[in-house]
Amino acid sequence: MQPIFATQTASISELKTNPSALIKQSDGESVAILNHNKPVAYLVSTDMYERMMEAMDDMALSQTANARMNDGQTPIKVTLDDL
Repeated sequence: MQPIFATQTASISELKTNPSALIKQSDGESVAILNHNKPVAYLVSTDMYERMMEAMDDMALSQTANARMNDGQTPIKVTLDDL
């Protein structure tokens, strides 16, 4: 069984019938969209989507910084005033 990562669910038919009502009912929470009782998509608010994108950007930046810190080169120390 596939896990559902949302507290609310709706069928594709419900989404097609009245997407605006579904968005309003979600109250900013994510909604798992189901097809034959299996999640096929998630409906998220713009605020949540922006937070998710920011978190992924932060994670990618952290991975880049860690890779550069461990690349064998000597780091150059700078202060914010140097920038």
